[in-house]
Amino acid sequence: MYKTTMTAVFAAIVSAATPGAYAQTSTMPATRAAVTSHIIQSDEVRASKMIGSSVYDLQNRNIGKVSDLVLNKNGAVDVVVLDVGSFLGMGGKYVAVPLTDVKTDNNRLTLDRSKEQLQQMAAYELENPDTGAGSTTSPPTGGRLGR
Repeated sequence: MYKTTMTAVFAAIVSAATPGAYAQTSTMPATRAAVTSHIIQSDEVRASKMIGSSVYDLQNRNIGKVSDLVLNKNGAVDVVVLDVGSFLGMGGKYVAVPLTDVKTDNNRLTLDRSKEQLQQMAAYELENPDTGAGSTTSPPTGGRLGR
């Protein structure tokens, strides 16, 4: 009788684990792009290196610092938030520019705008008091971008 019980338990474990094995072997959805390179390319910039970096205009003048990157619901960078006009962390404001406007030139960030143009732009709020957007971190589990 002991062998019969052990066989039944083993069969139950195997049958319970089988759906999980099939789920792990599913193919990648067609909407996701495959990784084509396994090393950073010369035209790519790491977000961790971009945040805090100085941004220069075309005349080689420092016009601000990258304060943050805002992602859209699909996980793509929507805007680059720059801190302009501040001195020792005071007196400045945040402005948002499209990621496509920020270029890399000789391993630094450049923008085809002057500091004066950036200071005339509307201030960008990193937190929305009405919805709470931007005030919390993403959940540690669950919740997926673009779904």
